[in-house]
Order: sequence, then structure tokens, then C-alpha cells
Amino acid sequence: MSTPLKVVAVSGGTYRPSRTLVLVQAIVAELSQYLPIESRIIELGDIVRPLGSAISRRELPETVEYELNAIESADLLVVAAPVYRGAYPGQFKHLFDLIGQDALIDTPVLLAATGGSDRHALVIDHQLRPLFSFFQSVTLPLGVYASEADFTNYKISSEALKTRIRLAVERAAPLFTANAADLRKTA
Repeated sequence: MSTPLKVVAVSGGTYRPSRTLVLVQAIVAELSQYLPIESRIIELGDIVRPLGSAISRRELPETVEYELNAIESADLLVVAAPVYRGAYPGQFKHLFDLIGQDALIDTPVLLAATGGSDRHALVIDHQLRPLFSFFQSVTLPLGVYASEADFTNYKISSEALKTRIRLAVERAAPLFTANAADLRKTA
């Protein structure tokens, strides 16, 4: 792969500190161990106020439009949402309501979510996967879910979660290069 893969990661949390952001950063860091990437992390909390006041895309300020364009032009999306009342937050959905209906066709999407307990893990398959199916995106088979117990002081402390992140990335890498294993950086 001669040019870096444009990876755009969306962290759907609106508060800081954020376990969702920590999870996104870990996934992007792991991707960089397998593939040459150019990454950009979009934090919903940074754009939520102007985003929330817009009913249509025409009403968005240029800064938010720039973020939507980044999402629409990604080679790979990493999308993570915190679970709020059994689903992703409304502002997270509103962000994707403003994405062009055909803009994400065939775009690979690695799905992730965070929640208070393991009872929310199905949000990936029951909420996020259908959202990106609407866009005709290619949702990668292995999502990454993290519960509050997987973190200590907003750092990933669970070896099982680290393994899940690594496995999700290992399964994603071959989509972008036949020699993904050769690209793995050695420590």
C-alpha cells in the first residue's frame, strides 16, 4: 500500500474524560501497527452544540461541515458510541442523519461501543450495525465492546479488551492489503 489509509474515527461521547474516546484511540493505535494510516479522530463533544442546533446540513457551520466531509471521504471508519438508555445517544444519531445518504456506500466500518456493564454489548449488533446497513457500508464482522470494568482511571486495564481490539484489527487489515502481516511493526 503506497499511500496511507484515511482512517476517520468518530467518538460518540460528549463528556470528558471519556472511555469511548480511550477505546477509539486504542483501536486507531492498533490499526497503525498493521497498516500505514493517516488518522483523524472526531469527538462528538467538540461539535455537539452547533450540530444540535442544525435541522439540515445547510445550517451547519463550516467547522462541522469539515468533519462531515472527513467522515464521508474516509477509507475506513472507526465508529464508537457510548450506550445511553439501551442505544446510542440522540446527538450521535443526529450526526449521521446529516451524512449524505450515498456517501458511505461500501465504506468499511469498524464498530465499537462502551457501556456501564456487559448487558449493553448487543448495542453493536442491534443498533450500530443496522444504522450503517442503511448507508450500505461494509460493517466489519468483529465489533469491540467495552464495559466500565475494562477501564481503570480512564485507561484500558482489561487484557481481554486489548485482545479483542487486536483481533478486530487483525481481521480488518486484510481488507486493505494482502500483506497485512508483513506490515506489522515489530517492537
